[in-house]
Amino acid sequence: MKYLFRTAVLAGLAAGTAVPTHAQSFVIAPELWDRPRSGTAIMERAAVRQAVAAWLAAPGARIVVHHGPGHESALQAEEIRAWLIALAIEAQRVSLRDDLKPAEPLRLDIVRD
Repeated sequence: MKYLFRTAVLAGLAAGTAVPTHAQSFVIAPELWDRPRSGTAIMERAAVRQAVAAWLAAPGARIVVHHGPGHESALQAEEIRAWLIALAIEAQRVSLRDDLKPAEPLRLDIVRD
């Protein structure tokens, strides 16, 4: 079932978005937090869509959610992580790292092991 979902997501992403082969970092625009969120709203964000497509194209890769030191930034990172897991990415493949400056937006990195 998970394989079928992943295949459908990859096919949908490939049809709607070109994924640059050199891209490994994807910045999530701060505007995401100004409106209600759903799985659809999260996947409509170009940065998330491209990051998931890059992850799907790299077997064994991980997604690292980089966030700032503040409480709000950490909560946003946790929420993005939860959405990625809800959208069928294995929990052990998504980690958080608090290494950004306070004003920097969240960033998703695809890390190939």
